[in-house]
Amino acid sequence: MYALLLAIIYAAFVSLGLPDSLVGAGWPVMQRDLGVPVGYAGIITAIISAGTIVSSLASERLTRRLGAGVVTAVSVALTAAALVGFSLSGSFWLLCLWAVPFGLGAGAVDAALNNYVALHYAARHMSWLHGCWGLGASVSPFVMSWAIASGRGWPSAYLTIGLVQVALAAALFASIPLWGKVNPAPTAGRPGDGVETAQEGPVSTGHVPLARALRVPGVPLVLVAFFAYCAVESTSILWASTYLVGVRDVEPATAAAFASLFLIGITAGRFLTGFVADRLGDRALIRWGFATVLVGVALLAVPLESDALALAGLVLAGLGSAPVYPAIIHSTPANFGRQNSQAVIGIQMAAAYTGATLAPPLFGAVSTGVGLWVLPLFLAVVAALGLVVSERLNRLVDQRALVGERTAA
Repeated sequence: MYALLLAIIYAAFVSLGLPDSLVGAGWPVMQRDLGVPVGYAGIITAIISAGTIVSSLASERLTRRLGAGVVTAVSVALTAAALVGFSLSGSFWLLCLWAVPFGLGAGAVDAALNNYVALHYAARHMSWLHGCWGLGASVSPFVMSWAIASGRGWPSAYLTIGLVQVALAAALFASIPLWGKVNPAPTAGRPGDGVETAQEGPVSTGHVPLARALRVPGVPLVLVAFFAYCAVESTSILWASTYLVGVRDVEPATAAAFASLFLIGITAGRFLTGFVADRLGDRALIRWGFATVLVGVALLAVPLESDALALAGLVLAGLGSAPVYPAIIHSTPANFGRQNSQAVIGIQMAAAYTGATLAPPLFGAVSTGVGLWVLPLFLAVVAALGLVVSERLNRLVDQRALVGERTAA
């Protein structure tokens, strides 16, 4: 039962990543066919992001009322319907319309699945599951390429992945009885250290309002850390190739290849860290992840004629980014309590989507005034912010635990 549900969740994470690269991969052709300006892609992604933020904030109430299994199944069905709708859209405004249920479904399933895995499975599974997301995100551009090259057109790519989502939704609906039969995983001996000890009591079923969740000590710190991480990731993915070409005079083909290695580094790094996640613990993964990103962006800025260090720095930044997101999620129940974890993870998802949405255009505005050379500095400042606030959170959680021990004594 444990293994069967875990396999379904792994498939769900692969499926979560599948649609994420479709708009970017297909937009040059979609834009031409729809007869709209190139910049209109930002409208679609903004609508999707807004939907994910809204549903992430509402996920706590929905999950407590319906259960993680039902929320996941319904959300995947919603994204499947949206993808099929994309495939049938002959106008830009229909794409915008279908972007609404797509965003709502994506945000709800992300928050519900992440919280369920944080509560019921070990840290290694969280890391591997997010690696599966990277696999899905890496596959979808090839699906779009196949659809366009075969003459079927971009709608065929959306229909293909939509049908995959339909099959997954059917499997998820069939698996709903299993979700309540998997016992919660043991929690950390010290909050966030990843060392499992005796199991805590059952998760509270009481609703945790957004305002109360925000008042939990340390929550604002983890939101800043999440915002910072997603800002680094999204800015690097969007701007790294442009930086290499415009500042380092790297050949465009080489720059594109190494920029893609940032995402490959994240995916590979998550599979690799999964083997040591339980031993190292969430805190160490977050700490050394941010530190490795800082080393990577420093190499990116080294002003040598050879581009070897800059290219290696980009790959290293991707590897450093790999464990941060899964580790922050997995440490949530230990840091803030099982009863608060769904509400806090929902807010964390909203902070993540906000960082991923706002940071790339913010850097675009900064680089317009200052120059593209500022990218490593921008990334270093944001990564350092994430490292500092995560360390402050660790101290706060330790102090709270110490007070609790003294009170119990």
